[in-house]
Parts: sequence; C-alpha cells; structure tokens
Amino acid sequence: MSETRQYQTAEQRRDRAVAAVVELSATENPAGLTTARIARRMRLSEGALFRHFPNKDALWEAVAGWVAGQLTQRVAAVADEAPDPLAGLEAMFLAHIDFIAHHPGVPRLMLGELQKPAGSRARKLIEWAMGEYRERVQRLLRAGMEQGRVRADLDPAAAAVLYLGAVQGLVVQSLVAGDMQAAVHAAPGVFRIFRNGIVEREA
Repeated sequence: MSETRQYQTAEQRRDRAVAAVVELSATENPAGLTTARIARRMRLSEGALFRHFPNKDALWEAVAGWVAGQLTQRVAAVADEAPDPLAGLEAMFLAHIDFIAHHPGVPRLMLGELQKPAGSRARKLIEWAMGEYRERVQRLLRAGMEQGRVRADLDPAAAAVLYLGAVQGLVVQSLVAGDMQAAVHAAPGVFRIFRNGIVEREA
C-alpha cells in the first residue's frame, strides 16, 4: 500500500511541475525558465524536482505531452459530439480559444518548442498535435463537401491553414493586449467570417 501511495505522490509531483511550467509561461518567456525557478514555484528544492525528472529536457517533454494531449483531446471531444461538420468546426474553434484563455502560457510554450532543433522529442509532440488538429479540420471540411454543406470547389488544405491562422491571430492579438478574454468574445464572430467563406451558396 505504501508503494502505491508513493507512486501516486510521484505522479502528483510530476503533474504539479507541468502545471508550474504552464502557469509561469503565461507571464514569463518559457525559454528563460530555469529548473530553480520552477522548483520555487512548486515550493520544492531543485534537487527534489530532479528526483522526478532526470533533466530539463525530460520536464519539457512532459509539458509538451500535456499540451499536445489536452489540445487534441478537447477538440476531438467537441467535434465528435457536434451534429454536423460545420458545427464541429465551430465547436473546435471555440474550444481551442477557450483552452488558451484558461492556459495563456500554452501558445508561448508551443511556439518556443517549434523553434527548437527538429530532433527534440518535445518539438515532435507539438508537431504531432498540430498535424492531428489540421487533419481533423480537413476531414470535417471534406465531410461538409460530401454533404453539400461546404463549397465543392474548396481546397481543404488551404482552408485548414486559414482556420488555424484565424485561431493563432486571435491568440496573438490577445496576448499582445494582455487580455485573453478578448479572444473568447471575438471568436464567434471570427468563425462566422470563416464559415461564410466556405459554405455552399444556394443558387
């Protein structure tokens, strides 16, 4: 029983470390975060932090894994529950913005990882998540085309780039303004503009 409790405690400590990095990244440059700074946030010694992660790269891999998992799971869940492809696209769009609003450190972390060397495990996790996300958007667009809801001449790949660009634009503008709720309020209107550009018009 004691081994089980110890295992759970170790898992909780690792989760706390990931949460600390995400929280700190909301106001600080992730590239400048040191393990000492993260440990202080957790009210631990740096040595105690390293008992759960052999090095900083391992911690960053855990953070990237959390970000990738949370993002893909959230957008997949709302898309799967939507009644049709267009509703799925809107639900994903709003869920993504809401996730960032609650975790404003995430976009800084993602951009930071994508600037690292291509062989980085953390970068691969972020690239995987973005690839999964982009492919899901394209699948919904193709489904909409098959149902006659989306323009037959649409390029799904190009439309997916525009879709993701709209999300990223909202996020960047809100980060610059220091008001993530601005993105939440603007998101429905921005999606409507995207939707109007892809729907099939009646003759």
